[in-house]
Amino acid sequence: MGCSFSGMNALYGAVNGGGDVWINENRFRILKQLGEGGFAYVYLVKEVGNDSAVDGGIGKKIKDPSHVSDDGTYAMKKVLIHTTDQLELVKEEIRVSSLFSHPNLLPLLDHAVIAAKGTQEGSWNHEAYLLFPVHMDGTLLDNAKNMKGKKESFSTMDVLQIFRQLCAGLKHMHSLEPPYAHNDVKPGNVLITNRKGQPPLAILMDFGSARPARKQIRSHSEALQLQEWAAGHCSAPFRAPELWDCPSHSYIDERTDVWSLGCTLYAIMYGSSPFEYAVDESEGSLQLAILNAEIKWPTAPNPSYPEPLHKFVTWMLQPQPTVRPRIDDIIIHVDKLISKYS
Repeated sequence: MGCSFSGMNALYGAVNGGGDVWINENRFRILKQLGEGGFAYVYLVKEVGNDSAVDGGIGKKIKDPSHVSDDGTYAMKKVLIHTTDQLELVKEEIRVSSLFSHPNLLPLLDHAVIAAKGTQEGSWNHEAYLLFPVHMDGTLLDNAKNMKGKKESFSTMDVLQIFRQLCAGLKHMHSLEPPYAHNDVKPGNVLITNRKGQPPLAILMDFGSARPARKQIRSHSEALQLQEWAAGHCSAPFRAPELWDCPSHSYIDERTDVWSLGCTLYAIMYGSSPFEYAVDESEGSLQLAILNAEIKWPTAPNPSYPEPLHKFVTWMLQPQPTVRPRIDDIIIHVDKLISKYS
């Protein structure tokens, strides 16, 4: 799916100040800002000008009816684009997002890229608008912070059920031809929706770093290029060892995600990466802790999670990617644990 251009957003100043935004032929009113990071902002928006969310407006374009909002509200990501490289990255994010269709992966519902007059006379930048379903309970990171403040934790079963859903989403990505790696699995990229009487719904989002997973490294310069790319796209406390120190002759595959998944399972239990303790020391200390898989377990967890969960994390956090399990192995194991503790 290529990028589309919406001339209706020529009211550039009005968009920047809030108000209404056009994504192709559909109009949305900005209700409030939900978050921001880098050159991107996320807003809660509501479709205007259509009486029926399903039969009219954006509802006509959405393939899966379950993604159509009953009240017309959606999440909109607005990206400010200043360079050609940034424009290409956004186009790639849109293209890659369109490859996936799974209940545990956040779907891109619509998008528009528009030319907007820059700050200097005669210069033109771009803005991208990406429309998604809205999940108002926030990310796994948000929930972990709130629960930590209340001295609460997920139950063992909720930990396993959240993790199982992330595995399902990643399996979909890893099963494509060619396989894709997410490359930035972490609590901040997992949306959580709390459901009464059911485990929380977990949805993996943000495919800006997703790329074909398998790469043959044939030289020192290629290894350095990969490390440089990973430093800009993969969050340090969740980044696999082979992306910190890539051998000059090596083969990289989707098991980089398995490392991040192991870190994320730890974070579902304890609220942070198992290597977060080294972040405050120095980046060198963090890299060393990751390369040696020096996991620090809380001394007084509350609740006390069963030892098989700790062993599960350790199994995924193998510094050598060739002995690290693949997603199918992990799913088999998590299903056994769910049966054991249900």
